[in-house]
Amino acid sequence: MDSSEQRRFSDQVLNPRASLQPGTLRFAMLERLTRSLGKDPDTATPRDVYDALSLCVREELTARWLATQRRVARAHVKRVCYLSVEFLPGRTLTNALSSLDADFVAEARAAVTTLGLDFDELVALEVDPGLGNGGLGRLAACFLDSLATLQYPAVGYGIRYDYGIFTQTIGPDGAQHEQASTWLRLRNVWETPRSDARYVVRFGGRVAAQTDPEGKERRVWVETQDILAVGFAQLVPGNRSPTVNHLRLWSGRAITPFHIEDFNAGNHAAAVEDQVAAKNVSRVLYPDDSTPQGKELRFKQQYFFVSASVQDLLANHIAEGRSLADLPDSVALQLNDTHPALAIPELLRLLLDVHDLDWTLAWGISCQLFGYTNHTLLPEALETWPVAFFERLLPRHLEIIYRINGEFLLEVERRWPHDDAAKSALSLIAEGYGRRVRMAHLAVVGSHKVNGVAKLHSELVRKTVFAGFAALYPERFTNVTNGITVRRWLKQSNPGLSQLLTERLGAAWENDLEELERLVGSAEDPEFRARFRDIKLANKRRLVAEIDARTGLDVSLHSLFDVQVKRIHEYKRQLLNLLYVVTRYQRIRANPQLDVVPRTVMFAGKAAPGYFLAKLIIRLINNVATVINQDPVTQGKLACVFLPDYDVSLAQKIMPAADLSEQISTAGMEASGTGNMKLSLNGALTIGTLDGANIEIRDAVGEENIFIFGLTASEVADVKSRGYRPRDYLVDNPELQATLELIRSGFFNPRQPEAAQPIIDRLLGDDEPYLVLADFAAYCAAQERVDTLYRDPDEWSRRAILNCLRMGPFSSDRSIREYAERIWNIRPVI
Repeated sequence: MDSSEQRRFSDQVLNPRASLQPGTLRFAMLERLTRSLGKDPDTATPRDVYDALSLCVREELTARWLATQRRVARAHVKRVCYLSVEFLPGRTLTNALSSLDADFVAEARAAVTTLGLDFDELVALEVDPGLGNGGLGRLAACFLDSLATLQYPAVGYGIRYDYGIFTQTIGPDGAQHEQASTWLRLRNVWETPRSDARYVVRFGGRVAAQTDPEGKERRVWVETQDILAVGFAQLVPGNRSPTVNHLRLWSGRAITPFHIEDFNAGNHAAAVEDQVAAKNVSRVLYPDDSTPQGKELRFKQQYFFVSASVQDLLANHIAEGRSLADLPDSVALQLNDTHPALAIPELLRLLLDVHDLDWTLAWGISCQLFGYTNHTLLPEALETWPVAFFERLLPRHLEIIYRINGEFLLEVERRWPHDDAAKSALSLIAEGYGRRVRMAHLAVVGSHKVNGVAKLHSELVRKTVFAGFAALYPERFTNVTNGITVRRWLKQSNPGLSQLLTERLGAAWENDLEELERLVGSAEDPEFRARFRDIKLANKRRLVAEIDARTGLDVSLHSLFDVQVKRIHEYKRQLLNLLYVVTRYQRIRANPQLDVVPRTVMFAGKAAPGYFLAKLIIRLINNVATVINQDPVTQGKLACVFLPDYDVSLAQKIMPAADLSEQISTAGMEASGTGNMKLSLNGALTIGTLDGANIEIRDAVGEENIFIFGLTASEVADVKSRGYRPRDYLVDNPELQATLELIRSGFFNPRQPEAAQPIIDRLLGDDEPYLVLADFAAYCAAQERVDTLYRDPDEWSRRAILNCLRMGPFSSDRSIREYAERIWNIRPVI
């Protein structure tokens, strides 16, 4: 196009104001239904209408995305590329409508109603993308939302898992069962295949030395087995913002997907063998790694997606006419945990072997690009990979890692001469039995910034797992406390409370959560408290219906909704909660006339398929729930429920209805947590340890408005150093003894009375690392304080309101601004 044609194109097509406008949505939907999908409105199915509505919204997002890309390219600014093996975006339709215009949700509801359909039922047809398992993926999605809302140029990179995280079902015995997710079974109208984003990803082979015509020796990776990474784009709109960024997800494909000679020879399986093998790298999130094949597949997955992503960002950089030396001024690469750490040697390989840069320049560029976010202090979660994997699958990358390590150890020697212990502790290679590459060490050495995700976590990162690195590079370490997007977790999840806040504040709080602080005085207003309680009751009514639909259990609307919803893991201590539930049950059984606060205890979350004990915990929760819920003595006093297949959409119903938020991890083990923020924002009070972001939440909401209990991180360390003996905590606690004995006896599972024995053995073992029994008495005392306060509904509401209105510092918008200033050095493009 010439310049005048380009201007007309921009005005007519790329200008968001020239396309979908309020008042036009119904016509646009019907046009897509008839012209794009070929459906008669009189006979169209609800899914047809969903697709039509989604198509016209996606087309609007696409126009805005093109305008964003053009605006960013003209500005020649720095972009952030966010690499994460998980993304949990949740459903897209309502989020997209809400982001485009405040009136579009109501307009869409009215348009759907004219066709005789219910809008909420239509929205529920969308299956949550199974692209994540927990907080890591949800955080990544919140960050993409905030990047677009704040108008920062950004792209997310991940894997387009065919089956994603598994669908969780609960069997008759209470055990978790995994089924393949069907999120891609029907047409996914929100993704766009990108034919311009196809890259070769290589495995295996060997490294050969070659001499070029100028006499320079080059390392050449040859005889590899290659597959294709094919890109799919999912658009990410900003709230009340013209910016639309994108999430690029990679899918594996064979370079030659079908061998007709094999097929014609009758070798039908061999004909598609390459395609099956290529697609396996993007089949499922976190394949079970309890087998050697599963471990290798995880390793290949991680390299597959970072190789495609790094190739893509280099191609875009070069296409804009920029030099490779300018990369640090063009791109910031953020590693969301260690899963994408292979991006470091992959970038170096491309700079050295493909673009012919020398080592010093390539390493200098690479170190300026990468930032690394650490999400865990648990040693078993700090990834390591066998050197043998690299030798067999990524031999060139192993050479590069060895060189990085060699130069790094020289630096260690200069700082601590002749200190072999320091070299061993800090080396990228663990030299013990079975040599392994320490991916967290690679990420720290190869990044210019390393951040934790809460103040306590960042302090422990510097003092414990990365103490040596922090001594060597003190300026490299910083903190950025996690945050959540208010658009998803309040505006869309809790429309009643959102309306109340907008009535008092206007809509500015949607993009500036700290605006809520201006309303703190309303906690003293009886009318505001009454409306707040009515909204909470309506949210609880909605969740009661969901519980009934999923489990068949009719829980009391007026009971205290006590919620622990998160990934099932021992350090998150669902067992501590369950022990208290059984203790409370025993009290009621012993004295049926006991005056207790009615309570419904809710659990939800998935256990990794290979995590034996976590799956036993789910089974025990369900077995305990079955007995309690069937006992006439507990009716109206205590209920327990496990909600299966926890995902973003279910969380959006649970969070607004919760009264009490269980954040009870062992102090020093939860990096941050974001469920604590979502629940507080929706008016739940927290019962928790001084762990992760609980500390900062306490400081924000006031220690009188949170139920803190248990050992601190330093006290946990002290108990462990002196030797933890869990049986000592039974001596003066007959209730705890009785609770453990009731579980051990098989009371909750008479058909398999020994089923819970491994859990009892774990709790009583001196090597139990999570100190569950050590915190039990303090936890029970905190629960007594909960009951006392809940008996005063007006005071409970006042404190719940204060929790909500003081959550301004926990917005992901604040987190992203801090990343932009402290780590990425990027600015908005407006």
